[in-house]
Amino acid sequence: MTRYGFHASHEQVAPRQLLDDVRRAEQAGFEVAMCSDHFSPWSRRQGHSGFAWSWLGAALATTNLTFGCVNAPGQRYHPAVIAQAVATLGSMFPGRFWVALGSGEASNEHITGDGWPRKEVRTRRLEECVDVIRRLLDGEEVSHDGLVTVDRARLWELPDPVPGLLGPAVSLASAARVAAWSDGMVTVNQAPERLRQMVEAHRGAGGEGPIALQVHLSWAPTEAEAEQLAHEQWRSNVFGEPVAWDLETVDAFDLVSEDVTVDQVRTVVDVSSDLAWHRDRLAAYAALGFDEIYLHHVGPSQERFIDAFGEHVLPELKEG
Repeated sequence: MTRYGFHASHEQVAPRQLLDDVRRAEQAGFEVAMCSDHFSPWSRRQGHSGFAWSWLGAALATTNLTFGCVNAPGQRYHPAVIAQAVATLGSMFPGRFWVALGSGEASNEHITGDGWPRKEVRTRRLEECVDVIRRLLDGEEVSHDGLVTVDRARLWELPDPVPGLLGPAVSLASAARVAAWSDGMVTVNQAPERLRQMVEAHRGAGGEGPIALQVHLSWAPTEAEAEQLAHEQWRSNVFGEPVAWDLETVDAFDLVSEDVTVDQVRTVVDVSSDLAWHRDRLAAYAALGFDEIYLHHVGPSQERFIDAFGEHVLPELKEG
């Protein structure tokens, strides 16, 4: 049966408030949670960007939820440091943490001052990092010379069980490619037929383990407010490759999104004031074979969304 989770968006909510939000989500019936890991938001309108790894320790310690985090090793983060972070959380909270390892976006990684590699180079760098991280989590001493360099690294705290290393994917090609190394896949809401193809591409390439879906949505008591929230907060996020991966600053994202319409935002955000519509949409996603579905309300305030979905949407989804 599909489990429904809460997505904690560090780009939109201050970490103290976000901690209160995830506790509220657990009380409302959300079963799992995940969070982003950004150095900067996508827009000045979003205006936040807490450090995910500090926050995760507090969130895991003050809830009983399982948490996941999307992370990009290789530039801003050395893979040995990420392996240590994963191992520490996995040791403290056995079986309650996973990480999805991606190739990153320039908006977060440019801060190192290093050049932003081409996509194919970033993909190879990620795969090197995954190999380093997995070997470290298995207790090996690791040295590596390639797109990343590691010198005699060893983890002295090993988790049991080892947290899952999932592969994030937004294209059919990446859904198939991450099957070679991942313990599962996480993707984002797209047209249902496209999502069905994503699941088939991953499973067809030999991918095993859980498949998770992050759903960007906007709900409010009126359609006008739901649209306004989505347009105000998420219009900088309608762009695909290469824009979303290669732009470096919030000002650049705000500039290119000046003329984005509400209809364009609706292509990446499920917008409705009708809770039954959201329930049916989520049930349709679940029918495609997703093991976990994480709900990301794109508004900056989460309480009203958590309470409404906890009372009117989640119970019916769980019964179904």
